[in-house]
Amino acid sequence: MTPPQRLPPRRVAIGALLVTAAACVLAWALAYPATSLSAALTRALADGAATVTLGLAALPALDTGRHRDELIRRAAGPLVAASAVWMVAELVRSVFAAADAAGTDVAHLGLRTAGAFVLDTAPGRAGLLTVAAAGAVCALAALGPRSATAAVTATGVAAVGIVGHPLTGHLADDPWGGAAIAVHALAAALWCGALAAVVLTVDHRGQWARVLPRFSQLSLYCVATLVAGGVLAAAVRFDAPSALLLTGYGRVLTAKVVLTAVLVALAWRNRATWLPAARTHRSTAVMSRSRAVTELALMATALAAAGVLAVTG
Repeated sequence: MTPPQRLPPRRVAIGALLVTAAACVLAWALAYPATSLSAALTRALADGAATVTLGLAALPALDTGRHRDELIRRAAGPLVAASAVWMVAELVRSVFAAADAAGTDVAHLGLRTAGAFVLDTAPGRAGLLTVAAAGAVCALAALGPRSATAAVTATGVAAVGIVGHPLTGHLADDPWGGAAIAVHALAAALWCGALAAVVLTVDHRGQWARVLPRFSQLSLYCVATLVAGGVLAAAVRFDAPSALLLTGYGRVLTAKVVLTAVLVALAWRNRATWLPAARTHRSTAVMSRSRAVTELALMATALAAAGVLAVTG
């Protein structure tokens, strides 16, 4: 009997891009005219690649012993690709951000103006930090040793790159709000990225039986953290509940909250049904992969909404 195969990374990437793009356009329409579609798409792409990068770097922690070494080897190629996409997308996002700050378009953005934005503004320096983090992870994955220590290092560097923008975003002037949104973003990236990494690397029923329980435990901590951080950030941002419907930012946030609630309900249902079946080898690899992809599509939609939210005034 032919063993079940992993989904081709190219197929997963194309599917994720299509879902992200469609969700991003819908979120942009909700926010219109508070943000531009180009800024929303580049931010969503950069955030999505960052999420997958963090998940692939952290993936080995979901298994043990020789199986962990196998996951490290399997994750290496996708990690190089994801971190490279993150770096390029972040560079493009920085160019759009510099043009927007200068009140011009990208075609007329000079190198001196772009350099001043990167070096003299907090959002520019955050972008530079993110580009450096993505590049470092890419180099480590491509040239570094295939070891647990390298994986931990890559995870830490990716996490630093992810929190840069939230700390210098809309809530940067409020220490509690800035910290809350940074923790929220990191927890969401770890939760969604870890599942994406599992889909990209796990193929056999026995592997699902080992990895899924650890992922489920990680998910509990991530969901609790992102909900707490999101609630605190929203409390700092809004003075009245009516702003959730009367402003572009509020409408996108409302959509994101609804998506997150649906996602948490699905995850809880999977924890009650799919997890016991996978743990006892009663769920085939095909069934586990199908459930994971469904949950991942919802995650991509919510992340796209979060990306649009980050660039909405």
